[in-house]
Amino acid sequence: MAETNRRESGLPEDGGTTAAASGGEMTFEQAMEALETIVARLEGGDVPLEQAIELYQEGMRLAKLCSDKLEHFERKIEMLAEEGGSLVRKPFAPQDKGESVG
Repeated sequence: MAETNRRESGLPEDGGTTAAASGGEMTFEQAMEALETIVARLEGGDVPLEQAIELYQEGMRLAKLCSDKLEHFERKIEMLAEEGGSLVRKPFAPQDKGESVG
């Protein structure tokens, strides 16, 4: 029965749910796609409680993976800003949601 539930949920039968669980690293896009699939299953409401808990835990892990990857890429992004008539490279500094631009 657990095997059937795993197959229906889109979770691999070995208990791992991602490339990272099987030793490979997921891309941001793969993690987001897997997270969207999990959210859709949970929102459907037809998932048994035990399976819903497993899906929720995997969703939280994927959300953290996506967040960590975004933070990593934000640190890599450099902005070109004009200072004193010339372009200067500056590290990316995202604005807080409450700040206005300009």
